[in-house]
Amino acid sequence: MTTTGMPRHGARSSGEGAWVAGWTGFAGVMMIFGGVMAIFQGIAAIAKDNDVFVVTHDYAYTFNLTSWGWIHLVLGVLVVLAGAAVFGGALWARLTGILLAGLAMIANFMWLPYQPVWAIVLIAVDAFVIWALCIGAGRRARTD
Repeated sequence: MTTTGMPRHGARSSGEGAWVAGWTGFAGVMMIFGGVMAIFQGIAAIAKDNDVFVVTHDYAYTFNLTSWGWIHLVLGVLVVLAGAAVFGGALWARLTGILLAGLAMIANFMWLPYQPVWAIVLIAVDAFVIWALCIGAGRRARTD
């Protein structure tokens, strides 16, 4: 605001800034949540806990359960770290988050034969993360 009570050019007069921060916070929290769940999936797969996983043999993307465990464990750690970095608001953190959420979506798609319901849930979470990271950056760039 200027001394005349008129908003400065480019200043936000609505709660849009808080809304953008809210979606960024949502993306960060969901990335940390999804990453921790991927870490748990990875540990269970490495331990070959056959009581937890559905085993199907007629799937085009069949891999060794231990290999998938390591993929999920490493990807989960990276997603947790990127989710924590998103709270800093840096552009590189958003871009890294989008990239890792996309990779997590692909990994969970290929994970469908082992945990079908949970894989679909995490695919949806990753889609919301990508949306939240993209919408937050776009709105901020248009209003600054």
